[in-house]
Amino acid sequence: IYNQGLRSYRELPLRLAEFGSCHRNEASGTLHGLMRVRNFVQDDAHIFCTDDQILGEVSNFIDLLFQVYRDFGFDEVFTKLSTRPKERVGADELWDKAEAALQAALDHKQLAFDLQPGEGAFYGPKIDFSLKDCIGRVWQLGTVQLDFSMPARLGATYVAENGERQVPVMIHRAILGSLERFIGMLIEHHAGNLPLWLAPVQAVVLNITDAQAAYARQVLQSLREQGLRTDVDLRNEKIGFKIREHTLQRIPYLLIVGDREVESAEVAVRTRAGGNLGTMRIEDLGRKLIDEAARRGRIASGG
Repeated sequence: IYNQGLRSYRELPLRLAEFGSCHRNEASGTLHGLMRVRNFVQDDAHIFCTDDQILGEVSNFIDLLFQVYRDFGFDEVFTKLSTRPKERVGADELWDKAEAALQAALDHKQLAFDLQPGEGAFYGPKIDFSLKDCIGRVWQLGTVQLDFSMPARLGATYVAENGERQVPVMIHRAILGSLERFIGMLIEHHAGNLPLWLAPVQAVVLNITDAQAAYARQVLQSLREQGLRTDVDLRNEKIGFKIREHTLQRIPYLLIVGDREVESAEVAVRTRAGGNLGTMRIEDLGRKLIDEAARRGRIASGG
């Protein structure tokens, strides 16, 4: 894509991204649920830039990665700097330059990191970002890799400010790494209690008897019109049974309507952790849920 036309320094940094399907013939004994699979989707991106733009691009990527992880509820991130392996392409001078650039970015962001000598990619050094799952295992997810070698090998150039042809630097980067692995980490990290903004169903309306069915549907419609993912359970079951069932489904909020709630135009609000928030008007409840969802990856509703 980069080589489809003549590039100018004014176009740099040029950022290209895709969700790409990757296939790896992993040994069967190493396959592990969603954490290690043979086919996965990667949030793959490449940035073409000048030498002077490396620090800014890598620093911006690190900021974005940490913001995404925080939004999903991950605050503990492990950072590793991996340097040149024995089998590699490119001159040592280029490797010196690339390794120094990545370390400068880490120092600029004041990030503590572990040094991994010899663990870089064959084309350049990299910074890997890992998260710990609920039983303490560390899984690598995000990465940013600096590549001074491949652009020249692929004939990628740009016209510099002085009119000369120069070779850009290529930055490989991914935030989630494998979407499948990240989803697995997310489910385990929250033990199924996804934050409100991520929960497939954010609230469920439960009627006590058939007499409240019409009002339960009104509550459902009102919350859906506010953009909230809401379901209703009108089955002829005891309310305790419904509460237990939807609590096991990890639905953040259970909205119970009986005769008193119909009369007062309110709902009784419970959380999946068993908390009783009392009765609330539909408009107030909608604002509360929208505000909580907007805060994203802080504390999941009711634990």
